[in-house]
Amino acid sequence: MSRISKVTRNTTETQIELEINLDGSGKFDISLPSNAGLPFLKHMLEQFAKHGRFDLVVKATGDTEIDGHHLVEDLGIALGLALDEAVGDKRGIARYGSFILPMDEVLMLAAVDFCGRAFLRLDWRLQQERLGDFDVFLVREFLVGLSNNAKINLHLKELNDGNAHHVIEASFKAL
Repeated sequence: MSRISKVTRNTTETQIELEINLDGSGKFDISLPSNAGLPFLKHMLEQFAKHGRFDLVVKATGDTEIDGHHLVEDLGIALGLALDEAVGDKRGIARYGSFILPMDEVLMLAAVDFCGRAFLRLDWRLQQERLGDFDVFLVREFLVGLSNNAKINLHLKELNDGNAHHVIEASFKAL
């Protein structure tokens, strides 16, 4: 059974092509606009692919001259749709999974249930609102889109707090 999915999402605000191979090796090719703080999100997606050992290809554009909100949210939606399609009938996967990841001063717990019901719980204490040009609160929009469209129950709990970059990066790596 092939666990590969290709998703195209075109709206009036964004154009996204995304492909994920759940049985990959952590290779990625991610193309996002270089404004609105999106290089940070690109870095997070690269970490997600590398540490999850997924192959991930993303080509995305959007109305980032306004801000990154629409593109960040729609990328979460597209990735969620791709994950849902790639796992198919869920044969051969564990329904539940959790991981605790240390990253410098941060300790992050990620727990996932591929139950077919969407839920997101973020227990973060972010002390910065921006990382360069990136609005860190957009990560929540990304994760809402991801969990809703992958139909997963997702919990991310910051066990030890720290720098917002480390909190978010530890979350993407732990997923």
